[in-house]
Amino acid sequence: MHDLARRVIEGDLRAAARAMRLVDDRARGHVELLKELWKRPARAFVVGVTGTPGAGKSTLVDKLVSSWRKDDAKVGVVAVDPTSPFTGGSILGDRIRMQRHFLDEKVFIRSIATRGAMGGLSRSAGDVVRVMDAWGCDVILVETVGVGQDELEVTKVAHTTVVVVTPGGGDEIQANKAGILEVADVFAVNKADREGADAQVRHLEGMIALGNEIARGLAAKPAGHSHASHASHVAHAGFLSGQAGAQADGGWTPPILKTVAAKNEGIAELRAAVEQHRQWITSELGLARQRRHANERLIALFRDILTEAAMTELAPDMATAAQAVEAGASDPYTACEGLLDKFRAR
Repeated sequence: MHDLARRVIEGDLRAAARAMRLVDDRARGHVELLKELWKRPARAFVVGVTGTPGAGKSTLVDKLVSSWRKDDAKVGVVAVDPTSPFTGGSILGDRIRMQRHFLDEKVFIRSIATRGAMGGLSRSAGDVVRVMDAWGCDVILVETVGVGQDELEVTKVAHTTVVVVTPGGGDEIQANKAGILEVADVFAVNKADREGADAQVRHLEGMIALGNEIARGLAAKPAGHSHASHASHVAHAGFLSGQAGAQADGGWTPPILKTVAAKNEGIAELRAAVEQHRQWITSELGLARQRRHANERLIALFRDILTEAAMTELAPDMATAAQAVEAGASDPYTACEGLLDKFRAR
């Protein structure tokens, strides 16, 4: 076994830190390291925390860490910060809000930059989660960048996704409702001591009710209809009933919790809802969703590897093709078809 992988699995903190740096930097040998770590069955419960900037995600994560630590759980945190498109740098400031956990040997906080990746996570987030799992974490919290509707990647990494919203965001939520409905397993209306918290809860309840109607309508379509797969996805997400939590029909409806993370209010109730969803994912529909996410992760990884291989192999040809398109000697579609033919021939 790779010596570094062995030390990570044995619980060596420094080895885990080094392994995370290697996979985040995609340094030489990181794939072999990950192959070794994958030999250890995944055991950690992964919770994604997403939402708009300023919703209080980091503070909420900090309080959830404290809640699990009271039960002596070993906790990992992956905090994703945006990368500047101009300098390529990142502040990595989320961990500042969790600094009181720095001296706790059973808490590992890793900040990583998006490095241009879309969807709220970095390309290496899933790999860092795997290292934390191998290190022995019981719970891993993944905090996304916080940009809005397109933060769907976290669902492929997390078992349970908490969407954090704030009072007064009703119009914004309505604009983002399609993405949020498909992401949320649990809603947290944070900063609920502000005016408009109850109205925000009602907005979310209305969204869920609308999602139920859409799911029922799609499910009523004839078999083989183009929307059938989407209806199945919505059903697996759990929008099947007006009541929150696990349902008698096997579905799951996202509960809505009011929290004030800065005052540690509502954290126990939020964690209880997350734990309830943790039980649900072992159900038939929950396991089906996990299998679908595993398939999506594999496809995404294969796409990345294939793209990287093609870019490496065809670098000179791509430069030539780009010049031809710029000069008007070719169109981009013909140029891409030619590049694809060359890649297949190799």
